[in-house]
Amino acid sequence: MEARILYDRKEAARQLSISVRSLDYLIARKELDTRRIGRKVLVTHASLVRYASGNHFDAITNRSDADSDASGDK
Repeated sequence: MEARILYDRKEAARQLSISVRSLDYLIARKELDTRRIGRKVLVTHASLVRYASGNHFDAITNRSDADSDASGDK
């Protein structure tokens, strides 16, 4: 990874080799640290390194939860 301090969402997703949508899920789950400058959401380099160096056994999204919400089952 480059030695930058902050990455925009597209650059951060590219650094982790995931989609921007998957990155948004990680941000929403507070797995990545962000900073806002105006309207722009920026992800910290340290949180990208921390996430990339960990093992992640869970899927970024849980499709079974989304399916049950759509069908009304809970």
